Amino acid sequence: QVQLVESGGGLVQAGGSLSLSCTASGNIFSITIMRWYRQPPGKQRDLVAGITSGGTTTYADSVKGRFTISRDNAKGTVNLQMNSLKPEDTAVYYCYTFKAGRDYWGQGTQVTVSS
Repeated sequence: QVQLVESGGGLVQAGGSLSLSCTASGNIFSITIMRWYRQPPGKQRDLVAGITSGGTTTYADSVKGRFTISRDNAKGTVNLQMNSLKPEDTAVYYCYTFKAGRDYWGQGTQVTVSS
């Protein structure tokens, strides 16, 4: 079992920055990929960024150059630094990982960007 807890969401003006953090606990040994997804109101949940245990990163085109994902394997944390935020970044942001064939999601944290 793996538990994921996000923190760091909030309200920010367009052009501002926020940092999200996700802490994994439980059986976190050998977790490879950790990802951030987001779900805007009334829309589907989409991938924002991902990072492997070796540090390889991927980003959605919409956030490239603005968001940075990082992780600390020893602490079991993954962070998402979000800069130059836009109103269209407003969503609930979820931390995700998988292990032994099971998907694990955090409870989500709300990010609201005002124009």
